[in-house]
Amino acid sequence: MFRRREAVPFAFVAEADRFRSNVAPPPRQRAGASQVVSRTLIGLTLVAGFAGSLLFGLPAMEPPRAPAHTQHSEASQGR
Repeated sequence: MFRRREAVPFAFVAEADRFRSNVAPPPRQRAGASQVVSRTLIGLTLVAGFAGSLLFGLPAMEPPRAPAHTQHSEASQGR
């Protein structure tokens, strides 16, 4: 069956985008000293982990180098 819808005035629709609540949210609590220290330590731990992975990871990813000077023993020459 057909539903009957009531017309909505255009002024109401235009105001709906600009609607603001008059209820303010509660103020944020300031972080305590222990929270600031713990967040700082966590951040430093993460930075140290990234730096360590770069320090140990980059040399491991380099292609192997051929030795510049090879030593030959007299026994391996077969004279």
